[in-house]
Amino acid sequence: MKVFITGASSGIGAALAAEYAKRHPGPGTFMGLASRSSERLHELQERLQNTYHVQCTIYPLDVRDSVALSDAAKDFMLQSGAPDVVIASAGVSRGTLTELSEDHAAFQAVLDINLMGMVHTFQPFISTMRGNPNQECRGKLVGIASVAGIRGLPGAGAYSASKAGVIAYLESLRVEMAAANIAVTTIAPGYIRTPMTDVNQYKMPFLMDVDVAAKKFVTAIEHKRRFVVIPWQMGWLARIMRFIPPAVWDFAMKKAPYKKRLYWDWLS
Repeated sequence: MKVFITGASSGIGAALAAEYAKRHPGPGTFMGLASRSSERLHELQERLQNTYHVQCTIYPLDVRDSVALSDAAKDFMLQSGAPDVVIASAGVSRGTLTELSEDHAAFQAVLDINLMGMVHTFQPFISTMRGNPNQECRGKLVGIASVAGIRGLPGAGAYSASKAGVIAYLESLRVEMAAANIAVTTIAPGYIRTPMTDVNQYKMPFLMDVDVAAKKFVTAIEHKRRFVVIPWQMGWLARIMRFIPPAVWDFAMKKAPYKKRLYWDWLS
């Protein structure tokens, strides 16, 4: 098993790395773990290698840096060959308001990390993952979206826009990769207990622990699900959200709580 994960130092990315190591222990599993935080990557690498005896290479980088990601992908494939799974999990969230000029940089950062960072993650792997179109599957590309990308949330314009872009981008990519037998999975989490959600000061329905979520994510990936919302309760809510008329949505969101206008520690 060969897995490359961005955003691997904490939250969903770290939980996914641990879940893959748990399901595929031993030196036959090779993991490439990328994130901005070198210290947390080293801690995760040591834990996975000592506990599950997998092989781990870490890549401290920023997903906005396409050259750094390309170099990391080349190094990973030089050591292991074409990956079985590439997961673009790096992401940030921050409350943003369009009327505040000081939030423009935050809009740009959220869009660049959450959307363009995913493009930068997948691009250097695709040519190597392509192979004989008659083979059953040449690997899986997985993007972490969000229920917030289904309808725009007040005070979270940048985040909602970035995740809506991710959902549309992955849908396009899925069709493009079909002829090459490369599966593309979109995972749209609801509220998952991570450092990103720990700053929220409002009620989060159906909040799920990250380790439980990671198990469900990996199962969905293994089954090559095209689009999945986790937890399932949020999936039903997402279906309803899609069809609410704009006027009704606007009324319902009038008193919705706004996310804090603060970066969480992934950007520190």
